[in-house]
This record gives sequence, structure tokens and C-alpha cells, in this order.
Amino acid sequence: MELFNFEETSAYGEKPYSVYFNDDKHHVRLLQGNCIEVLNRARENSVDMIFADPPYFLSNGGITCHAGKMVSVNKGKWDQSKGIKENHQFNLEWLAACQRVLKPNGTIWVSGTTHIIYSIGFAMQELGFKILNDIVWYKRNAPPNLSCRYFTHSTEIVLWAVKNAKGKHCFNYQLMKKINVGKQMRNVWEISAPLAAEKKFGKHPTQKPTDLLKRIILASTLEGDLVLDPFCGSSTTGVASALLNRKYVGIDLEEEYLSLSKKRLEQAIRGQNLTFCCGDEAL
Repeated sequence: MELFNFEETSAYGEKPYSVYFNDDKHHVRLLQGNCIEVLNRARENSVDMIFADPPYFLSNGGITCHAGKMVSVNKGKWDQSKGIKENHQFNLEWLAACQRVLKPNGTIWVSGTTHIIYSIGFAMQELGFKILNDIVWYKRNAPPNLSCRYFTHSTEIVLWAVKNAKGKHCFNYQLMKKINVGKQMRNVWEISAPLAAEKKFGKHPTQKPTDLLKRIILASTLEGDLVLDPFCGSSTTGVASALLNRKYVGIDLEEEYLSLSKKRLEQAIRGQNLTFCCGDEAL
């Protein structure tokens, strides 16, 4: 894929990634590596849209409710906080790497809870992104609050921004209006958390529903555009991209989740082939 045309010279040393999965026919690729290192070697101005679901830095050894059960809040080393300043610096670094590879009119969507979304928004402003919307994703089936000490968390914020103030971003306004039964779509989206069928091959602790990513991709890209996910996890972004005929590159460090991604993407590609051979729209 065009995105990863690297300078293959000794000055750059070894590649900062390995190709975990590649399907040139369907324009799908998974890379294993640190997203900042990978993107700093990728071609500038090459990506149409980015969806990022970065670490929330919540793995503190506490407990939470998941699927009606009490479970440990320990997603892995990648989700452990290093302190407010270091966490914010990390957000600045990966956002800057994403900004560099975005096309001049490209946009980025970043999902997060209250624990990181304000750092993300501030970092975006520091880097010169223009924030277009804050989407409130309302989860109808959110888990209960076990402590009974504050309101139950039932939303996540998704910030949508264009690379800079001069960018003329893609927004498929009429399509969003059509999806919303002829009315302007607002910034509160009621979409259920991932259902059991979406976890057929395994679970990721912060997995997003395919319907959420479909809406994001339909809103801000055209068929054939290149979509990037720097923290791809179980590749819901890739599944939605494949079903909607967009190119996709996902990056992650964890082999466990790349394996899960590969299985989900292979299933999505089979679904894409069936959809196109039958002549229906992949919506």
C-alpha cells in the first residue's frame, strides 16, 4: 500500500515494524510495531482518515463490571499510567505522528473517556488541528457502577478534527441525513456496545461496535480512501473499512490482538466478497 513507502537505507536502520497480515487484493494490512516509530517512517500526506482509540491509562489494579461480572482493571502494561505529564506527552507524540501522515484535507477521530479525552483535545489544539465536533457516543447497554459513589458511565467522547484550519475536510452530509431519516444528524449517537457476535473470535477490553465505525467512515471518507488505525486492537476499524470498500492499515504492538484482528478481517473480507458478488451495497 502507498502509505508505507519507506526510505530503505542504512541511515534509517531496520524497519520499525513487521507485516503481520497483508491482503493486497482487498487493500488490508496489519503491522506489528510502535505506532509512533512506524508513522515517523511513513510517507507524509498519505492517509485520508484516522480512527484512534489510544490507551486510557486506567489499569490501576482496581475492579470494574464487565458483562455483569466483577473483573480486574488490568488491561496490560500498555494501559498503565506513567503520570499526567508523561501521559500527555505520549498523546502529543502519537498525534503529531498521525498529523504528519494525514492528507491536507484528512481528518482524525479519537475516542476516549474523561480520563484522557481532555488531554487529547488540548494536544490537538497545541498541534494546530481544527476540532470539528465532539461526538457523544451513548451506550444503551452500559455496565452498572459497582461503587455507587458517582453516576454510571454510559458515554464516551469521540473528537473529530481536521489536520489544520485550512483543510477542506470530507463530510458526507446528505448521506448522514439520509441515515437519520431525513433529519440533520446531531452529535449524540445512541449505539449499543459490541454485541456477542462481534466477539466471536475473542475479546478486546476496549472494543468498539462495528456500527460506530461504519458511521464514522461513511461520514468522512469516500470509497477507495485509505483509513488508518494506530492502536488497532481487534480491528473494528478494519472490519468496517473492508465492508465499506475502504483501504485499511492497522498498527498494534500486541500479537494477541493482531491475531484476533486477522481472524475478524478475514471474515469481513469474505463478507465483502459475498456482498459485492450479489450486487448489494455494503452498508
